[in-house]
Order: sequence, then structure tokens, then C-alpha cells
Amino acid sequence: MADRGGLSEAAATGASPASVPGLNPTLGWRERLRAGLAGTGASLWFVAGLGLLYALRIPLRLCENLAAGTSSLISGLIFIFEWWYFHKHGTSFVEQVSVSHLQPLMGGTESSISEPGSPSRNRESETSRQNLSECKVWRNPLNLFRGAEYRRYTWVTGKEPLTYYDMNLSAQDHQTFFTCDTDFLRPSDTVMQKAWRERNPPARIKAAYQALELNNDCATAYVLLAEEEATTIVDAERLFKQALKAGETIYRQSQQCQHQSPQHEAQLRRDTNVLVYIKRRLAMCARKLGRIREAVKIMRDLMKEFPPLTMVNIHENLLESLLELQAYADVQAVLAKYDDISLPKSAAICYTAALLKTRTVSEKFSPETASRRGLSTAEINAVEAIHRAVEFNPHVPKYLLEMKSLILPPEHILKRGDSEAIAYAFFHLQHWKRIEGALNLLQCTWEGTFHHVSVYPKKELPLFIHFTAGFSSSTAMIAILTHQFPEIMGIFAKAVLGLWCPQPWASSGFEENTQDLKSEDLGLSSG
Repeated sequence: MADRGGLSEAAATGASPASVPGLNPTLGWRERLRAGLAGTGASLWFVAGLGLLYALRIPLRLCENLAAGTSSLISGLIFIFEWWYFHKHGTSFVEQVSVSHLQPLMGGTESSISEPGSPSRNRESETSRQNLSECKVWRNPLNLFRGAEYRRYTWVTGKEPLTYYDMNLSAQDHQTFFTCDTDFLRPSDTVMQKAWRERNPPARIKAAYQALELNNDCATAYVLLAEEEATTIVDAERLFKQALKAGETIYRQSQQCQHQSPQHEAQLRRDTNVLVYIKRRLAMCARKLGRIREAVKIMRDLMKEFPPLTMVNIHENLLESLLELQAYADVQAVLAKYDDISLPKSAAICYTAALLKTRTVSEKFSPETASRRGLSTAEINAVEAIHRAVEFNPHVPKYLLEMKSLILPPEHILKRGDSEAIAYAFFHLQHWKRIEGALNLLQCTWEGTFHHVSVYPKKELPLFIHFTAGFSSSTAMIAILTHQFPEIMGIFAKAVLGLWCPQPWASSGFEENTQDLKSEDLGLSSG
């Protein structure tokens, strides 16, 4: 009872306005209200904004535009999170989720619907694979050597030719191709597993030498040195030959143990990837050093020995080498095998098919003659082939016609994108120039049909979007100013509230001040 009485007395004392010195008892609640309003300027603005939105809900058609505003807000939040995730982890969160989680789910649903081996299941899987291939980042089949080619550009210009995002994708590829769960069984593979994760090139090279000290037959260590330390193609080829010798030995050992456990099967897949990569790069070294027939033989043997590995696109390397040999019949044979609806399309396949059709008519083609007599059957086939190629990737003609400057191709390309156009034109422009009139026919067809395509109409933003942007910006600014300058913003809030609704906030003190001002004015006027 004593405690309850003490509490009631304290409450009564705190509630009594007479206990506060210098405060008029009749104006206590008004003063407290003013003090509360002065400290909640941002909240008042927010409430006022909500009231304004409610009053203007019909003229602004808020109910109709609510979905658009909500989607814009969510898109902005996703963009901010994607930017933060990329800067922290060096990879795209949306792309990582799509490739790692959504793609296996899409592939798994097909196998559960149709019976294995049925024609419908094959057609569905082919269509799905075609759709997925066009929205995925692919490794450039003709990517250059970092040490022997990309670094030369850095020496001359002092600039890095590869983006951080591109190099990060390559690091992920290397970890996928060259590592497995059994790396802990061999100390050299454990060191190389860490080496592929290193971002600093000198650290990767140092780790490769450490792996060779532990095991002189570490194939992946030679691969890393050939890619990044070798400053010439000759040096790179020498290191790749050492890697081939070690890789074949490890591959044969893995073949003998592949059925012992799932770990050994994973090790065989890893050793197979290493062997295929080494042979492919050796073929590219031979191609760059002028031994083109040797390069073609290595590629053909590789495609026969490992036919399931069509996803690495070795046939695109073969097409480029055969074009350099001007073996157009062999090029047509390769296209007949790979230019199929069930396989992923590419700019190399589409534009090489157009080049072969163009080759038969380009030498005698003339726009004036064609306009007078019309197009022949062969010319129609060539024009249609160019149409199909441009529809697949419309960025390529500007690079082939040298309307845009070429740069070094990246290590990864986006199908049907500008990066794929750069990679294709960088290696195939010489083949188009070699055939007389081919670029002329391409220019006539492209300018006459596709030059003014892809001009999107400008869409006017609705009033609601402008209003939302302005209101959000002003609210954020007021909140920041209130946090930084609370006293000034409190005075400003009082002034604004006094202008908008002076009568409810009027007080006797305000009236007394007004009377004093009037008496002073009267005194001045009488004087």
C-alpha cells in the first residue's frame, strides 16, 4: 500500500502543471504538444504526405498504378542488392542462382515427364538445351593466352585487357574443370586447388611451382604456367607438351580405378577435362604458329576420341582452321554435322554458313544488276543465309564492315551479344576479306534490311512515377535535415504549421505577444 501510494503521489506530482516552475497551468498541454511536434518534423511530413496521397488517390489513379510503383521499388532494391553482392563476392547473385539452382531443376523436370530414350523426351531436352544456351555466358572457344597475348597489350598500353568479372568467371571454370573431391589425396593437387582460387597472378604462378616441387608430373601446374607465365606461344607450347605427357599418365591411371568408387569416377572426369583442355590448347598453339594442318588433325582426333564433349565447342576452332586452309568443302561437312536445331547455335556457325553461300555469288554480285534483273536462286539463298545470321546476332556486321573498332576478345562471351560479335570478327574478318565481294553483299543485305531495326519508341512516364520520385526524394531530404539540424527543423515545422493552421495552435501567450506588438505600433504611430 505504501508503494502504491508513493507511485500515485509521484504520478500526481508529475501530472500537475503547477509543479513545473515558470509554466502557466492552463497552457501545459499546449506547450507539451508544441515540444512533441517540434521533435517529430519528419513524421509530420510523412503523415501529411499520406493524407495528400489519400486526397489525390482518384486524380492520380493510384489503384491502377500501384502495381507499377511496387514493381519499380522492388526492382530498385534488387539492383542495389545485386550491386552490393557483386562488389563483395565478384560474381552476379542472379546469375549464380540461375545457373546453380534453376538450370538443374529445369533439366530434372524433363527427365521425370517422359520415358528415357523416348523421341518426345529427346525433342524436349534438345529444345530446352537450345533455349538455355542462348541466355548463358559461354567460355570463348578461341580465347587468347594470358601470358603470351593479353599481357603484350598490357605492356604496350599499360591497361588491363580483361575485366575483373571475366577473370572471375575463368577462375570458376578452372576450379570446375581442374579440381575434384579427391584432391586432398595428392598434395600437389591440394596446392593447385588453392592456386586456382588465387586472384593475384604472381601468387598463382608461385603456387604452381610449389606443386611441381611436390610432384614433377602435376599436369595442372604446367597448364597454369603455360597460360599465365609463358610470354610467347613457343614457350606456351613447350609447357603444354610437358602437361600432355603428365596428363596422359594420370588419365590412364584414373581409367583403371574409375569403377572403385564415386570419388574415382569424379577424378576420372577431372583428368579427362585436363587432357582435353591440354590437347585443345596445343592445337591452338599449332594454329598460331602456322602449322594449320597439324592443328586440324589434333582437333579431329580430339572430337573422335571424346565425342560427348560438344559443349566445349571444339568444332568452332576446327571451322576457323579449315577456313584458313580455304578447305571450304570440309567446312561445309562440319557445318552439316553441327548446324542442327538440336545443338547450340553460335555466331561462328551462322555466319560461316552465310559466308559459304555468299562465296558462290559474291564475286559477280552487283546491286544495280540485281535490281534490274532480280536475284537468282543462288543469290536468294545467300541473302537468306545472311538474314538468318544477322537475326541470330545483329552486332556482327558492324565489326565485319569495320564500322566499329575491334578490341581484344574476352575470355567469356554472351550468345547473341556484342561480346560474341567481337570474338567472331576478331578471328573471322580475314576470311570474309579473302572472298572477293563477300563484305559488299553483306553490307547491301544488312543496310537494306536491318540497318534501321531495333529503334525502340520512347515511352512517356506517367505522372504517378514523377510524383512518387519527387515525394520520396523530398521526404528523404527532410528526414536527413531533421536528423542533422533538429532545432532549426523544429522552428521551421512550427512556422509551417502556424501558416497552415494558425487558429488551433494559437495560445494566450501568442495573443499577449500580439497585443504588445499592437501597443508598440500604436505608440510609434502616436509619437
